[in-house]
Amino acid sequence: MEGFNKIELDSDTKSKSSSKKRKLIKIIVAMIIVLVGISIFSFFTIVSPAQKTYGHGLKTFKQAQKIWDAIKKQNVEDASSEIEKTKKELKETQKSLATLSLARFIPIVNLYYNDVNHLVKAGEYGLDAISTLVDSLKPYVDVLGLKGKGSFVMGTAEERIQTAVLTMGKITPSIDEIAKSLSSARREIDKVDPDHYYSFLGLSSIKNQLAEAQKLADEGIILVEQARPFIKTLPSLLGDPEQKRYLVLFQNDKELRPTGGFITAYAIFRIDKGIVHVDRSGDIYDLDNAIVGKAKAPEPILKYLPKVYALNLRDSNLSPDFVESMKTFNSLYEKIAGRTKVDGIIALDTHVLVSTIKILDDEVFASGIRFTTKTDDRCNCPQVIYELEDRISRPVGYEKAVRKELLGSLLYAIMEKALKSSPKLYWGLLFQDMFAKISEKHVLLYLYNKDAQDGIEALNAAGRVRSYEGDYLHINQANFGGAKANLFVQESVSQDFEVGNDGTIIKKLKINYVNPHPPSDCNLERGELCLNAILRDWIRIYVPLGSEFLESKGSEVKISSYEELGKTVFEGFLTVRPKGSATFSIFYRLPFKVTKTSPLPLLIQKQPGTNNNEYTLIINGKEIEKFPLLTDKEIKIEL
Repeated sequence: MEGFNKIELDSDTKSKSSSKKRKLIKIIVAMIIVLVGISIFSFFTIVSPAQKTYGHGLKTFKQAQKIWDAIKKQNVEDASSEIEKTKKELKETQKSLATLSLARFIPIVNLYYNDVNHLVKAGEYGLDAISTLVDSLKPYVDVLGLKGKGSFVMGTAEERIQTAVLTMGKITPSIDEIAKSLSSARREIDKVDPDHYYSFLGLSSIKNQLAEAQKLADEGIILVEQARPFIKTLPSLLGDPEQKRYLVLFQNDKELRPTGGFITAYAIFRIDKGIVHVDRSGDIYDLDNAIVGKAKAPEPILKYLPKVYALNLRDSNLSPDFVESMKTFNSLYEKIAGRTKVDGIIALDTHVLVSTIKILDDEVFASGIRFTTKTDDRCNCPQVIYELEDRISRPVGYEKAVRKELLGSLLYAIMEKALKSSPKLYWGLLFQDMFAKISEKHVLLYLYNKDAQDGIEALNAAGRVRSYEGDYLHINQANFGGAKANLFVQESVSQDFEVGNDGTIIKKLKINYVNPHPPSDCNLERGELCLNAILRDWIRIYVPLGSEFLESKGSEVKISSYEELGKTVFEGFLTVRPKGSATFSIFYRLPFKVTKTSPLPLLIQKQPGTNNNEYTLIINGKEIEKFPLLTDKEIKIEL
């Protein structure tokens, strides 16, 4: 072709080109052989052992779930058996993990290997802790009403309890072993770095689970450490070696007061090596009448409680913090000549009576009266509530002797029926229910033994207003002269968070009240039972210290703001009529700013005595959660 010169390749050039191709092919083949070799090596040293380890880990996890299932069924014997099986599965997992030891030297891979190793060790320590706990409970399964073979199956129920309490001092040191194992488990879990699990690799769920596991481990060991002194003093609190006396206060939550209800009656309980005796019981007015030279009533009583000018025992629980209220109570109780010295105060409300009677076949006889929890049409409430109100609160023109003894007789009848039964019939349910009622703040304790009280507070059983880093809410109310209106009034609460671009948070808190029932005949001369009347509600809203009040509606007095118990308090007052409704709302600015990338921690503390009030959380106008407030509740809010 014109314009092109023919290029001739000599044989030497062709030979060089062919040689380069052969070398390239050899390199590619060598690389393939190396890659195949690495793959085969990885499969037998990493992939295959990893799959085997994963399989054993999964079996261990499923086996561990059986322990929890046995515990939920209150079967200590089965739980002990499942623990041993889980320990064997965990050892197999550890053996499989050992075959992956080379992974320690592989960059990046070694991070995940170390995490798994730490979690396996944490599981081992955790099993040691639960094994110690279950072994400690084994002798007491019959006393506690659990399933299994206990050591105290002979004799009467009282004899079994006494034997259990007398031997309890020998097993309480096991709490030290449990705390030690849990501390070791926490150290291993804390060595795991959740940040190794990147969201772009689809590992965000693992990251969240690890972070939650670390948080639970930290909280668990703190709880055990704080509760340990209480557990060690438990034999002493139960009257071994010396008997103890406790003042039991009955708080009527149907006439709500700051710590759970109006203090209407009392009893002196004596515990001697686990056996409970009711030494005396009576009306709170009897104790009030024995006090000479009472102090002037504090401002809230003078302002909101008609015709009461002195501070009485029955009105002494004004602080929302139960311990602080009981200190005020004691300052008055100590003025009573011939008073019974006690080792602590226990308060309980009507929810305890109702749930306990329901467990005891829904029938208890006391002072010739049959008490049940079936609904009484006269109040649309449990019959036991109506009977107590009718025989204690109904006005009559003569002294009611039964009023002074009725509550003590009922408490004694409940204990007698429980103790005379087979432990397996009621005891497990009663123990469970008591723990639930403590969690729900229907039972509060103030013990004079410091170690015991520290443990009680660690278990959140002392009704304390807690310190908290983040948002906080506690709505505390007092029924000042509204008969038993809290039996009928329904409440719901909404919290609306308005988050500004700069991280500022303005909260709108709204409390809705509805009383759908007709009023009672409260004419004293006619002697009718006055239950439903106008609710005179003293309201205090406890929020983070430094919160700024902005606006409020619904209060019938000017909102006041002050500091108390480490919180900012907004105080108001309103009334709710039978067959009526009311709304209280307040706007305030939180004392801190947040970033939208960080969740806002919120603690809502429940007022003792309240039950099932509905709470709604709203963020910038959008509802995110609704729940009944049964216990104190902590929430992480994504803003």
